[in-house]
Amino acid sequence: METIAGRYTLELSAGSLPLSTDSMVLADFVRLPANARVLDLGSGCGTLGLLLCARDSRCSVTGLELNPADHAAALENIRRNGLGDRLYSVCADLRAIPETLARGSFHVCLSNPPYFSGGAVSTHAPLARSEGTCAPGDLFAAAASMLRYGGDFFLVHKPERLAQLCVEASNARLEPKRLRLVRHRENGPISLILLQCRKGGKSGLIIEELSLFHADGTPTQDRRRIYHE
Repeated sequence: METIAGRYTLELSAGSLPLSTDSMVLADFVRLPANARVLDLGSGCGTLGLLLCARDSRCSVTGLELNPADHAAALENIRRNGLGDRLYSVCADLRAIPETLARGSFHVCLSNPPYFSGGAVSTHAPLARSEGTCAPGDLFAAAASMLRYGGDFFLVHKPERLAQLCVEASNARLEPKRLRLVRHRENGPISLILLQCRKGGKSGLIIEELSLFHADGTPTQDRRRIYHE
């Protein structure tokens, strides 16, 4: 059992991935307009939805999850935290989003997707670790379809995939607007990237940097904020 921002609890399904730095830094990176309608692509047990609901009491989050076990765990997390009026889970493939979710109706889409495109398939949480059902092209196409004009897509990924992500964003007519480089330790290598792309956005990219720990191993102010310490 994980605690979310001191307010909610997160129960994981068997074999699912634990609450990770990826989810924490992504939730912090997301910018929410007032009364935002959010779609989480590949939502798992509802981690990002819980993080955003803890942060903003006015937003509503719909999670789209292919794995029935993770979807069931998300429904239980929603019930246990009393969030049935603004946090939802739909069991479906993001490559074939059901018509019950209206196209062009979301202010924000986000995703903490699988990072691995090849090699042996993991025996632990294979859907969460392999992008066979959630490739970058699929993600950007889904986000472009579901976002309203001017809406934003936020995702976390590995730095070595940045060029591909920008190409896929352009193919889906989503313009990269913000890029945040995340380092585990100051002056260390970049371990994660956070990317914000806008439907109908004009060209112009803001680049930010964030470190989680100082060189001596003590947490930075950013890290304390992100983890609500």
